[in-house]
Amino acid sequence: MTTGAHSVTQAVLLAGGQGSRLRPYTDTRPKPMIEIPGTGTPIIGHQLAWLAAEGVTDAVISCGHLAEVLQGWLNNADLPLRVTTVIEKEPLGRGGGLKYAAASLPRPDEAWYATNGDIWTRFSLREMAAFHFERAATATLALARPRIPWGAVETNEFGQVLDFIESPPSPYLINAGVYVFSPEFTELLPERGDHERTTFPQLARERRLAGFPLPHGAYWRAIDTAKDLTEAAKELAAQAG
Repeated sequence: MTTGAHSVTQAVLLAGGQGSRLRPYTDTRPKPMIEIPGTGTPIIGHQLAWLAAEGVTDAVISCGHLAEVLQGWLNNADLPLRVTTVIEKEPLGRGGGLKYAAASLPRPDEAWYATNGDIWTRFSLREMAAFHFERAATATLALARPRIPWGAVETNEFGQVLDFIESPPSPYLINAGVYVFSPEFTELLPERGDHERTTFPQLARERRLAGFPLPHGAYWRAIDTAKDLTEAAKELAAQAG
């Protein structure tokens, strides 16, 4: 199945999106090349360091928008693992992009991680992989509980306001954009389109899809807008302090 005690040593990073909501930052670089102020590295640099620290030796990066900027940075960076880039000639969607990139994984008969290129997080991928193998899942997604960006109002049964709660945690878990996939998952991906609307629902019906809640206190944020950049910089600075 996999080398060692179910270790996962390869990964795909999806880095081809337009990042239109992060303009003007993404006018000159792809979204994963954006740097959260104060971190000293672009998002993709943080992800590659994290993957390497978790035992990954080979990563395939699926590029699209401004691919040459990302490739230039990779060529000049002191990378902690082996990196291959593939370029989508036309947009294939997230599922199609995953399938296209997975064809370049060095060990197609082994499990692999995948992550969206705009996620800043750190938690134990080894624990997530163990969770995946224990359940004999075909795919496992990390689950985050983000904070709601608005203040919430708590009321009683009479409609009286009891309290105001600033940015409370969501009552729902969401897909955190980090995955463990078994080898057989690759052939279930669409050639083009979104696996979250096709492959994942199919696997959920068959009880072959697992959800790994992020450990308590693990930092997670998707960088979609300029406000996310500002908020992430503040949160990471507070953590470091």
